[in-house]
Amino acid sequence: MKRPIKKSTKGCDDPRLDYKDLETLAKYLNPQGEIHARRKTGYCAKCQRQLKQAIKRARHMGLLAFVGQ
Repeated sequence: MKRPIKKSTKGCDDPRLDYKDLETLAKYLNPQGEIHARRKTGYCAKCQRQLKQAIKRARHMGLLAFVGQ
């Protein structure tokens, strides 16, 4: 039996994700510095990709650490 697909729009009303907004991006990282999964963030696939890209840009610019503190 297949599980029904749940549509979650908890945080996904076209979020404005900017690599310079470190407080917002840090909410989506665990203590080890890993990005939270879609199940935990509540974002759709498109917004999760934007989140991933913003975090990676901030890491390469030196604004976020690659590993946790």
